[in-house]
Amino acid sequence: MVIEVFDRQIVRARRERAQIGFARHDFLFREFGARLAERVEDVSRRFELALDLGGHGGILGDALLAGGRVDAVVHCDLSERFARSAHAPSLVADEEALPFRDASFDLIASNLSLHWTNDLPGALVQARRALKPDGLFLAALFGGETLVELRACLLDAELAEDGGASPRVSPMAEMADMGGLLQRAGFALPVVDQDRIVVSYPDALALMRELRAMGESNAVARRTRRPTRRATLARAAALYTERFGRKDGRIPATFQAFYLTAWAPHPGQQQALRPGSAKARLADALGATETSGGVAVGRREPDAKN
Repeated sequence: MVIEVFDRQIVRARRERAQIGFARHDFLFREFGARLAERVEDVSRRFELALDLGGHGGILGDALLAGGRVDAVVHCDLSERFARSAHAPSLVADEEALPFRDASFDLIASNLSLHWTNDLPGALVQARRALKPDGLFLAALFGGETLVELRACLLDAELAEDGGASPRVSPMAEMADMGGLLQRAGFALPVVDQDRIVVSYPDALALMRELRAMGESNAVARRTRRPTRRATLARAAALYTERFGRKDGRIPATFQAFYLTAWAPHPGQQQALRPGSAKARLADALGATETSGGVAVGRREPDAKN
């Protein structure tokens, strides 16, 4: 049973609304998309057919084509407007219900979209099935430290002004979970790393307007349906400036991204060494003491000088 964390109809509606003016607010998607495309360029092979999964109009797909490692891209998005704005071929598709046959793509890449899925493990399984053997999966999604400043200020403002807090900011995955999810989905050679971008805004209200324009505003299924009171917003903005304000009067907003890299299994892939086959001791490499319980890591003293 899949727990409904997000209202997917609202996610779709937010994207439909955002697409109209998205070009003025797409800098994060372009930045993280460029970083994903660079990772594909580092792979010493070509990809005949790629899927831009949740493409927001083809930002990542276009970057993949420009990188020269990808021959053709299929674009898909939950939003019809975004799907129509991408270069053909493009279609409307839900990350939680992919309409593709097994082993259709050499590469599947997703840029800042999968953090809105209710069933991320299921979406990963579908992506793995849609990949050809030895196909590459690559994704960036917002992590748990995204908007930490705004989360804290909204929570405290609601407690002070409304006497309680509602789920206004989306829950996000933690890095420690990502590798396990890729393995559970059947991927081989999973790698997870992270990146952060800190963006400055005039104030917290400007940040919230930007999130709305990006289609990244609240879509939590249990969100309150009543508009946020002006007093609550004003208190949140004041707390934000008080706690995080910079000397130039602006406030910072942290955006954390997890990069997921994995491969569809193939017999010819590199395999992990069997236990006990290493030719060097981990303790020696770490400058540590080996104990019966493992390796005790401590400070390694510098070599004595004559």
